[in-house]
Amino acid sequence: MGVLYGYYAAADDEHAARAVVREDGEPLGTGFDELVVKGIDPVVDLLPAETLITGRPADEVKADPRHGSLIAMVGEGEAVSVSLTDAFRDALAAFDRRLLEDVAVGWVASGDFATPPDPSDLAGFLRGLADLADRATARGHRLYCWICP
Repeated sequence: MGVLYGYYAAADDEHAARAVVREDGEPLGTGFDELVVKGIDPVVDLLPAETLITGRPADEVKADPRHGSLIAMVGEGEAVSVSLTDAFRDALAAFDRRLLEDVAVGWVASGDFATPPDPSDLAGFLRGLADLADRATARGHRLYCWICP
């Protein structure tokens, strides 16, 4: 089936942890505003898109304490939640949606994908993530990603 990635918004880290640490038997991310995809890891795969959208160098993004910070884990990694940077959330929410296709082309050209995806698919993902970032900023929420191998 492949690894699933659920990008979602939550008020804070404690609230975000509830997306994976479930006591109600519901699937991961239930009750959260989310976008679920396959194959776009928030720490490795999303980095080129973040640098293109924020204009921050990769080293600066990696040094951001919110870049891929572990928020919660179930068992020995059956499911985890990590944070996305606030700078990425803010830049993505403000980004001109008409330019996301260009970002997707640059992202594919970065060479970071084992099998390069279709840029239009990545642009669709970025539009969904930008919409999520819009809603998150409007509510004062942060962005996260749950990962389920």
